[in-house]
Amino acid sequence: MKRFFVGVIFTLAIVLIFRSCSKDNERKSILKENSMLIQEQINNVSKLIVTEGHFAEVYNYKDSQQLFGPLITAHKKALVVVNAEVIVAYDLSLIKFEIDGETKTLRIKDIPAPEIKINPDFEYYDVTSDYLNQFDAEDYNKIKRNINTSLLKKIEASSLRSNAENRLLSELSKFLVLTNSMGWTLTYGDRDIQNFEELKLLD
Repeated sequence: MKRFFVGVIFTLAIVLIFRSCSKDNERKSILKENSMLIQEQINNVSKLIVTEGHFAEVYNYKDSQQLFGPLITAHKKALVVVNAEVIVAYDLSLIKFEIDGETKTLRIKDIPAPEIKINPDFEYYDVTSDYLNQFDAEDYNKIKRNINTSLLKKIEASSLRSNAENRLLSELSKFLVLTNSMGWTLTYGDRDIQNFEELKLLD
């Protein structure tokens, strides 16, 4: 009789251990599948987000040089019309993130800064210069630098950057929807992101 009870207890122990191992393996399998799904979804939205704009600029360039003191002044000037295509882009493939299957957490560690690209088309009008103060390569480079600086100020004052940020938030909200639907947590830095409004604080 004692052997019978020992055998029953031994059998039950084996069954419990087997079930425990099976549940543990099943849990690990589910976590692995969830992690792979999140990874796949992140890769799906890791695309370049682009907002385009067009700007026009009329720029008057003048340069005067005194020669032999104040006796002679040599002038040069140009009227420059610029039509520029401006692109603001976020390369989401550069997002740094970490997936923690044990705590069911997707951690966004770093979001790339926007890339601003300016493609200007220069048209020069009324280019005149005195014999002793001729246009050279440095003048054209200076004109380009000044116009780029002016265009950057216009871009900052326009809605172009905010439009790009809104498109970025739209893509990041997909992470929030995905993690919430799976019972995971989305974090950025030391903050848990619970809703779309909190995504706006990521910058």
